[in-house]
Amino acid sequence: MSDKQVRLLMVLTSVLWSGAFITGKFSIQEFPPFALTFFRFFFALPFIFTILVMQKPKRLLPRGKQWPALLLLGFIGTFCYHAFFFTSLGYTTAINSSLIGALNPMVTTLLAALFFSERLSFPRILGIFLSFSGVFLFITNGDLHLITQFQVNHGDFLMMLGVLCFSIYSLLSRRYMKQYDLTPFMITAYTFLICVVISLPFALWENPATYLYTATMKGWLSILYMSVFASVLGYLFQSIAIEHIGAPQTAVFINLVPIFTIVQSVLILHESITIIKLFCAAVVVSGVYLATRPETKVYSAGAHKLAG
Repeated sequence: MSDKQVRLLMVLTSVLWSGAFITGKFSIQEFPPFALTFFRFFFALPFIFTILVMQKPKRLLPRGKQWPALLLLGFIGTFCYHAFFFTSLGYTTAINSSLIGALNPMVTTLLAALFFSERLSFPRILGIFLSFSGVFLFITNGDLHLITQFQVNHGDFLMMLGVLCFSIYSLLSRRYMKQYDLTPFMITAYTFLICVVISLPFALWENPATYLYTATMKGWLSILYMSVFASVLGYLFQSIAIEHIGAPQTAVFINLVPIFTIVQSVLILHESITIIKLFCAAVVVSGVYLATRPETKVYSAGAHKLAG
């Protein structure tokens, strides 16, 4: 698969993840956080294991040291991230969670530089800065009053922990693919399974009798969307991208999620869009392009490249 195809795949992933924000708003009103985490990945298991069987029929079961690696990835990147994310939604505002989520590329890049000896060229640093700035203005709509009213609460802290978990997952997954000969299909399938096993006792602790009988079809369909499109396809495409272009470059595409969320809001919910949002969208897209484009050989010879 070429780098161009991988980048198009991550654009599609951003579209799928943006839909999860809309369906997530529906489902979080009917299900508690751990139950939502459990059902999201429980429903995803038949789909992802079917894909694993079709793609890698001779490599279905992990072996030896592959298990500890998968357990760590499943715990940090799937269970912890979603537990923090869904719990934070009960305490923080949409704008806070969106802005903190937009920090993911920066956190991933910082961790890659500190612990994985990866370095960024100036165009990529500029691209990350531009994309985050575009997201910031996009979400706040350039409203200075809204920006000055930004307040931090413990829900924001939980969201930040979720971002940290997702960044660690992204970086470790690529290292473990190489170190333990793991495929994107195997990582996606078994991290989902591990998340389901870990989240089950927490979901039971939330007393399913209090919400199962009142859950609506809208709530269940919202979970099903997150299971199939945002989880199975989203995580799988992300793992493929990490394997090819690395975690920092893959993470930058997350900044496209708010853009596609607004587009879907306009098309589905018939919300309006302003000139400043269109401008911010252009800034984000420009930043993503700078941060993820292949570097020329001339430039690379005189500057540090992002490793692998």
